[in-house]
Amino acid sequence: MPELNITTPIAVIGLGYVGLPLAVAFAEVLPVVGFDINPARILALQQGRDDTREVSTEELAAVAGSFLCTDQPGELTRCRTFIVTVPTPVDSAKRPNLAPLIAACETVGAIMPRGATVIFESTVYPGATEEVCVPVLERASGKRFNVDFFCGYSPERINPGDRAHRLQDIRKVTSGSTADVASEVDALYARIIRAGTHKASSIRVAEAAKVIENTQRDVNIALINELSLIFHRMDIDTLEVLEAAGTKWNFLPFRPGLVGGHCIGVDPYYLTHKAQELGYHPEVILAGRRINDGMGAYVADETIKLMLRKGLPVLDSRILVLGLTFKENCPDLRNTKVVDVIRTLQSYRVQVDVWDPWIDVDDAHAEYGLTCLHDAPAPDQYDGVILAVAHQEFIALGGAGIRAFGHANAAVFDVKSVLPRAEIDGRL
Repeated sequence: MPELNITTPIAVIGLGYVGLPLAVAFAEVLPVVGFDINPARILALQQGRDDTREVSTEELAAVAGSFLCTDQPGELTRCRTFIVTVPTPVDSAKRPNLAPLIAACETVGAIMPRGATVIFESTVYPGATEEVCVPVLERASGKRFNVDFFCGYSPERINPGDRAHRLQDIRKVTSGSTADVASEVDALYARIIRAGTHKASSIRVAEAAKVIENTQRDVNIALINELSLIFHRMDIDTLEVLEAAGTKWNFLPFRPGLVGGHCIGVDPYYLTHKAQELGYHPEVILAGRRINDGMGAYVADETIKLMLRKGLPVLDSRILVLGLTFKENCPDLRNTKVVDVIRTLQSYRVQVDVWDPWIDVDDAHAEYGLTCLHDAPAPDQYDGVILAVAHQEFIALGGAGIRAFGHANAAVFDVKSVLPRAEIDGRL
């Protein structure tokens, strides 16, 4: 049976949106070594700055004495418990890209001592921990699974930009490769999770629980998106329909929209990949994905149609897109579907300007090749305006403020349905 020694540091591998809040929470009660392969990220954290805006400068300062940030693997040799929180994206063909996870396993395997416990939080398909991660750990370490080292899985439930649902206030699912390890892992997380824990019977159950959380949301949003497409053809306002239906106690409050980000737009592909490996073709899940993946192009097409109905020229026109991140009040650009809106507009030979006060414009250029505005544009410049992300700054402008960016007859499309219907020309 391993011992999760609370006098030695625990390691958190990957200090992004998931890893950093976790490391800071643990550093309030335990010594922590946080590791990331990005030197710029480490430097910013050492200077007390979190560019994801998930952890404040004050919170970082409060744990400075117990939280070491490093990009040097040698600093991890003091640890016996390793928590892996690296990204698990998909590639251009929507297949799981496990390269970051495998690289993290190689790093941990090369330095972990006998008796180590490696806990994974990264989203994967059921079975990946034991089928992919364990063999890498064994090869890199020369140690035997469940003899010389042990594993756990506790899926992350971080919601970037959400100030109401913080790490400590979201119930945590835990698991371990043996019954004793499961109890040890559960006890470890219980030290920081105020909402309590749920110990799953196996790692595979915990993996499956995580991947269906976002698959369920994806399918439900796809249904509402499809209803929006139907109601539009019937000249019925979707939001009015949803508000009316929502008066029943058990109607689920989903809204139409662009489904991107590192979870909802990605996780279903991990499950469908594994299902297809097993010879089962998932129909409902993939149908939902197709609908959601097509919504960016639909928003662009509808904006162009609004312009044509208003007698506005399309060729070489100018359209302003407000917001680029995958969700409101968050700088996260990963897998944002606003890019699909922009690319479709550009296919009409439209000049597209993008303004998002939450992003680093250099990051947007590096990730998507987009040259975004640094500051708010001057008024009366655009033939069309698309409110793509409901940042607090945009909501504060109101319908009149957003319309002011355009010419007097400009077409305004509200993707998020946050503006009064009378002040816009179209919405999902």
